[in-house]
Amino acid sequence: MEPEFITYQKFNDAALAKQLAELLAEHSISYFIEEGDMVFNPAFSYTDTKEYAVKVKPGDFERINDLLKQDANETMGEVEPDYYLLAFTNEELMDVVTKADEWNVFDVQLARKLLAERGHAISDKEAAEIEEERIEELKKPEPSQNGWVIIGYIIAIGCLAMPFFISVIGLFIGWHLASHKKTLPNGEQIYAYNETDRKHGKRIFYIGIAVFLITLGILIYGAFFPKQYYEN
Repeated sequence: MEPEFITYQKFNDAALAKQLAELLAEHSISYFIEEGDMVFNPAFSYTDTKEYAVKVKPGDFERINDLLKQDANETMGEVEPDYYLLAFTNEELMDVVTKADEWNVFDVQLARKLLAERGHAISDKEAAEIEEERIEELKKPEPSQNGWVIIGYIIAIGCLAMPFFISVIGLFIGWHLASHKKTLPNGEQIYAYNETDRKHGKRIFYIGIAVFLITLGILIYGAFFPKQYYEN
């Protein structure tokens, strides 16, 4: 079976997404860009920012990482004198290197270069070990989602007395807890939440569906047999 395309990187600027796409095309790496009209966040609200997700096959992640590092090293001399990273302390630069997934590749490579110039060089072997340690850290599930679990159960069980939109939110909470995955820097995808939260998520989802169907049945019955419905 052909591996599915997953998000390698997201951009709020179409030009930046296109720049990455051109690099991938240059090296014959399959990709496509998915454009989203709005950005969703866990607080159930949207922003007006457009989002461009560059999607590739999981097996190409490490190759792309290497290409971006090479490209960054080739453009390192183009750094402006007032580039913000130049004012970072050694400790801050090290934080950039150890949490490379939170920064762009250029900044990570520049941080290594600046550390080397200050007498704190990081070898490729050490950098690889740092990346492995970071991946192991990222594999850890998110903190327990007790708050969302409780809210999910309340909405799922109580949606008989709630508007349709609210019941859909309950279903979404259950589905999200049960199935949401995060993508690691090496392309590996893992569940974001611990096993207990995922089990709760499945229960919330199925309870929500059952109660939703019951509610729908009552509404349909009331629509076709209004007299009996109101008498009851």
